[in-house]
Amino acid sequence: MMLRSLRALLVAAVVALPICGAASPSAVPAPVPSSAGLTGSPAERYAASRADIEAAARSARAYGARSRAGVLDGMADPGRQFLFFDGRAGGRSAEVFGDLALAREIAILVPGSGISIDKYRRFRAGAQALQHELGDGGAVVAWLGYEPPAAVSPSILTSAVAAEAAPELSRFAAGLRADTGPDTRISLLCHSYGSVVCAHAAAGLDVDAIVLYGSPGVGFANAQALRSSATIWAGRGADDWISGVPHIQIGPAGFGADPVSPGFGARIFAAGNGGHNDYLKPGSAALSSIARIVTADGDGNE
Repeated sequence: MMLRSLRALLVAAVVALPICGAASPSAVPAPVPSSAGLTGSPAERYAASRADIEAAARSARAYGARSRAGVLDGMADPGRQFLFFDGRAGGRSAEVFGDLALAREIAILVPGSGISIDKYRRFRAGAQALQHELGDGGAVVAWLGYEPPAAVSPSILTSAVAAEAAPELSRFAAGLRADTGPDTRISLLCHSYGSVVCAHAAAGLDVDAIVLYGSPGVGFANAQALRSSATIWAGRGADDWISGVPHIQIGPAGFGADPVSPGFGARIFAAGNGGHNDYLKPGSAALSSIARIVTADGDGNE
């Protein structure tokens, strides 16, 4: 029975390939970012990060990586805002949508597998859609502060990458809280494998809500085990293929309990009929629900 369940978990990962697309971090070299660890106003950090992006673009162009250089040229646009940027390997960054200084609510998006600088467009589009839904009072940070596992790889089946990424997310969220103060509402929005990252970062984190969506499980038995004072939410679209992933945990493989099951103990939000990559799609029921959670407007349901 255990072997059959593990085999099913592996098959589910393979099924994800044509839907999510595999991602391999680029070997294109980039300089060490000069803005690493920089503190100060958002404007100062945006300027320093833009300089790092431009330096990475020059390095990519010299290497002959025209596609990567083109992506970086777009990121260096003066209208874009990055709190940090590191172009090495798959790339790490935190892009801001909206005005952090004026925001009453801030959402930190944590991506799942297959996201990198070279495969960033969908992640960014979701952040833009959410900020538009929130309006002027809300800001969104697209946090690519770790190297997500490829959609089909041994690491996608365990919490090892998430456990390594969690301290970085914790530090980032704590810094954002310190910069914005206690009256700003901060939510972690955690998609797919990103929900595993958030679960490992949750203990003691000063955020108001943690939202798990498209989650394969988080490696914890229930919401209480996250040891968080935040309200834990979960949702799954009716057409999300991840509902077919077995909720088992055998040694290091698998993520255990289903976050949308009654026994997990999360509050459930209406996610509509969308698929795995549709939660932040403009006009979707899931986007509307998530925005209401971020703003604490109602109960996250229609």
